[in-house]
Amino acid sequence: MRKYIIRRFLIAVMILFFISFIIYCLMRNLPMSYIEIQARERAMAPGASRSFEEWVAQLGAVYGMDKGIIAGFFSWLGNAVRGNFGDSWLFNMPVWDKFTSVIGDSLYLGFCTLVLEYCIAIPLGMLAARKQYSKTDYAVTVVALIGISFPTFFLATLLKLVFSINLGWFDLYGKVGRNYLTMPPLEQMLDVAKHYVLPVATLTLVSIGFLMRYTRTNMLEVLHSDYIRTARAKGLPENRVINHHAFRNTLVPLVTMLAGTLPGLFGGAMVTETLFQIPGVGYTAYQATTQGDIPFTMFFLVFLSFLTLMGTLLSDIMYAVVDPRVRIA
Repeated sequence: MRKYIIRRFLIAVMILFFISFIIYCLMRNLPMSYIEIQARERAMAPGASRSFEEWVAQLGAVYGMDKGIIAGFFSWLGNAVRGNFGDSWLFNMPVWDKFTSVIGDSLYLGFCTLVLEYCIAIPLGMLAARKQYSKTDYAVTVVALIGISFPTFFLATLLKLVFSINLGWFDLYGKVGRNYLTMPPLEQMLDVAKHYVLPVATLTLVSIGFLMRYTRTNMLEVLHSDYIRTARAKGLPENRVINHHAFRNTLVPLVTMLAGTLPGLFGGAMVTETLFQIPGVGYTAYQATTQGDIPFTMFFLVFLSFLTLMGTLLSDIMYAVVDPRVRIA
């Protein structure tokens, strides 16, 4: 097991190296960047003494964009290994400092969504499987299909229309209300929680559909297994058959979904954070991408790649933990 983990980790490092190189090449060849935006603004300013091309050359030298792709990548990689990801062109601060200042909101949003997703989707999927072709099964299926079919931006807009505009229960945008600074600490916590209701609801409704259908399909497969029929024939209570024997084996394929959970908490929340203007990593990455902030965008994409690789490794390890029959040579 230890050798397998070490080997998988080394492979992940190698894959991350090539992914980082591909991302760097794409970032260097974008049609528009922050340097060109700044050069155009300075060249068009009243009394400008330099042309657009001269400003591009000067700013490129300042930000290290005058090097070749290979030399520039290894220069970036050497700094990244030491924890220096450069300075954000848009936010005028180190990329890592900006990332750590906004990661908390994304973690809070992602954690709440993940807990609700699993607490809602898995029990409903199991219930639909136990009552196959019943009204309950059809209702769960309809909810799952709605969650799968609705785009995030459409569902977020619909929730804001109903609960913010028509009912006036929640604010349209932001993390805190206008009177946040004058509130006592407890009311401040409640105010932040209130602003997170609609974003969390949006991400939860979008994500539970696939998990419900996945849980239902796997539970049906397990319930028709020979050992489940044997357990029932032995006279075991139905709750024990479902909760102890069937559910444990249903967990085995569900564990593999962890590979996409980690990056999904950050990358999938970009649209939601942008629509609700939650100052998390997703909203910050959106601003950086639209403004051509190559250092922060580069870091964000590599960060998502790292989470994907680590999530895949974690799912492989947990697969062996959940299913004792799995042994890795």
